Formats: sequence, structure tokens, C-alpha cells
Amino acid sequence: MTTPPDDDLFAASRGEPADGSADGLDAHRPPLAVRMRPASLEEVRGQRDVLRQGSPLRRLIEGHGGAAGPLSAILWGPPGTGKTTLAHLVAQAAGRRFVELSAVTAGVKDVRRVMDEAARERDLYGRQTVLFLDEIHRFTKAQQDALLPGVENRLVVLVAATTENPSFSIIAPLLSRSMLVTLTSLDDDDLDEVLTSALNEKRGLAGEFTLDDEARAHVIRISGGDARRALTALEAAAGVALDAQPPGGEDRPVTITLAQVEQAVAHAAVRYDRAGDQHYDVASALIKSMRGSDVDAALHYLALMLEAGEDPRFIARRIVIAASEDVGMADPTALQTAVAAMHAVAQIGMPEARIILAQAVVHNSIAPKSNASYAAINAAIADVRAGRGGPVPAHLRGSGYAGADRLGHGKGYRYTHDEPDGVGPQQFLPDDLLHDADYYHPTGRGWEERLATRWAAVRTIIRGEGPRGNR
Repeated sequence: MTTPPDDDLFAASRGEPADGSADGLDAHRPPLAVRMRPASLEEVRGQRDVLRQGSPLRRLIEGHGGAAGPLSAILWGPPGTGKTTLAHLVAQAAGRRFVELSAVTAGVKDVRRVMDEAARERDLYGRQTVLFLDEIHRFTKAQQDALLPGVENRLVVLVAATTENPSFSIIAPLLSRSMLVTLTSLDDDDLDEVLTSALNEKRGLAGEFTLDDEARAHVIRISGGDARRALTALEAAAGVALDAQPPGGEDRPVTITLAQVEQAVAHAAVRYDRAGDQHYDVASALIKSMRGSDVDAALHYLALMLEAGEDPRFIARRIVIAASEDVGMADPTALQTAVAAMHAVAQIGMPEARIILAQAVVHNSIAPKSNASYAAINAAIADVRAGRGGPVPAHLRGSGYAGADRLGHGKGYRYTHDEPDGVGPQQFLPDDLLHDADYYHPTGRGWEERLATRWAAVRTIIRGEGPRGNR
């Protein structure tokens, strides 16, 4: 009995069209990104550091034995950097059985089933099981706990993939039993090689298409170091180019132009995870860019957060904090702008809120900077936590209750508004801090420059001494 050509069950896994056609866009074929998945270490692009000769991951992939034995691995990196590919390469080592689970759909029952099957494979056939768990950060603590016995006893070699920082998303006992492999985004040269292979290889587009230089540069740029995104964009653009061919046109190869790439891919998808470490990384970059007075960088990170769907109220709160922490009294109006923006954003919402947030970001970025108030309160708190600061001086204590006069509260207090200059000599600090407290050091920037002169004069009147200079 022969199998009809259109019923070849193995064609899809080989990336070949079931009918034997050479059309790189055959509807029955797997996506280009799947067909171009590296089948060996030599085909892997990027990740040179973690795949160097003798590295733990390379030894795991090559199936080395010895006293050390195979270690479970957690692969952490952005999308499209090869996590799934590397997991499949680990499974190719001789004598290994490969099981794949997705944390999106799997539960504790599935994990235990895999462990039971792994024990049977080991005991009956002497085969080791590789468990690939995609998106492990989606597993709850209880689900991750279920992995521990199998990993600890090496019943399975766990290869887990995550796009989120494992320090936040994976339990410590599992981290301590695995090696953490950090993958990085592919550089432009790596992506260029990925595109070239996809255009030329039989399992890819088989030489049926060429890519203009401008189109190639655009695909690389919008891919953001993600090989899967580059291949998806290429396949979509190839479809547009094919549709643009005149009826009956047989010209090969078909040239893919920049306009066709732009038509296929409207814009680059924003790489940002609001629930993970990128949420904090981009927010940190926004704050540091405002602090560093780079308006363009600050607006870029603001745009990134907004396009990713970040809550504009969260952004507004961070801007308010930065206005006080980093601008402070060098430009007190920055805080007014930020607070006004926070209230306006809550009332208006997106998309108009982007304009208000942009104004606050620009104000914070352009304003002169001073963290003198921030440093001052931290220094004062440090003294309080160290137990410094005795009783409040008697003349400053409240005198509006029965018995206060008898205790001497308020006696000798000098009412500031009665002083000729609105300020007069008087002790305000507790005795043990009278000559040591030196918290506020105005900068010479912006409006605070005038405060420095005034504070020197006021301190001389109050304590008979001036500020002690900048720290």
C-alpha cells in the first residue's frame, strides 16, 4: 500500500510541502520561523558567550557525561533569541526522550504525569527525559514546587524558558538547582544571516525571493533583535510582493521592496512586559533620562510605556516623584506641573493624556536639577534613627493647655513676625543637634541659587553661624 503524496504526515515536520511544490509560501507548510529553526549548534545565530566551547549549556546540548552529569537549565531572554531552539537541541543528545509542556495550559497533574513517565523510561529503558517547560514564569509557586523532586534527583533534565527576570518569577529552590542561562537579543549581523538563510535555503523561501537593501535594513531595524519577528516580517512581505506580481507573471526571483515590507508590517511590536522586570527597567530609564536632562531619551521611554499600554497614572506618579527628588527647589514649578499632570491624566485618560504627560516630562527634563531637599531629609532621618535629638526645647513646646505655664512651656519664645527682619536668634534644634545638624545644602543651580544666599544669612541670624558648605 502506498501513501498518496497529499497525505504525507511527515512533510510538515520536514518543512516540505506535501504536494512537492517548491513555492516557499505554500499554505500547508509551517510558518517560516518554524521551518528555519536551527537543527544543529552550527546553525544557531548569536549567543556566542553561552554556547562557547566547554560552557555548561554546550555540554548539555552535546550530551557529555562524566562525573558532573547534565544540569537543568533556565533560559532567560527576550523573545526570538533561541530559547525553544536550544531546548530542542538539548533533546537531540543520544538516548534522551523529549517532553514539551507550556505553562499556559499545563498544571501540577501534567508535571506529575511527566515525572511518572520519566521514572518508567529510566527504569525500563535507561533513557533520560528532557522536560521543556515554556513560559515557566506563568507557573504558580505550587506548580513550580512540583518540579523540585524530579529536578533534584535528576529524574528529568528541566529546560525552562522565560522572558521575565527569574529572580522575580521563579522560586529560589528551583533556581538553586538549575543553571541560569541569560540569552541576549541578536545583533544586526546575526539577523542579516538569518534573513539570508531564509531567503536561500530550500526549507525557507528557496531562492524564490530577493530582498532590497533598504527593505532588509528595515526588517532588521523593526525586529529589535528578535529572529522570529524578522522571519515573520519577511514571510509577510513575501506574500505582499507575490500578490503585487502582474497576472501570469513568472518572474523569479520576486523582489521584495521597502514599501512592501512597510505594507506587511505596520510598525514594530513594542517589547515590553507590564507585569515583569521590563516594567521597572523602562520606568527607571525614564526617570534617569529626565534626571540627566535628555529630553529626547525621556520622551522615547514615555512613548514606549504608552505604546505598550502602561497605565498613564503610574507614569504620572513617577514624574511627580522625580519632580521633587531630582528637580526640587532648583525649579519648584516642576512639581506643580507634575502634580497638575497627575490630576489631569486621571480625569482625561488616553489618548489625550499623552500630551499632558509629555509636557510634564519635558519640564522635568529641561529644569535645573537639585536633590538637596531629598538629601536633607535622608540625613535628618539618619540622625533620628541613630537616636540623636533630645527633648524639644521648652520655649517651643505647646502652651495652650492647663499646667503648661507651670512647666515653663513656651516661656521665652520669640514670635518671628515681631522681629525686624522676620527672623531672629533663637534655638530650634534639640540641644545635642544644635551645633551638628547640617542637612540642607542648596545648590548653585536655578532658583536654588538664591536660596543658598538666603539660607546663609538666615542661619547666621538664628544660630550665629552660616552653612558649612557643600558636602
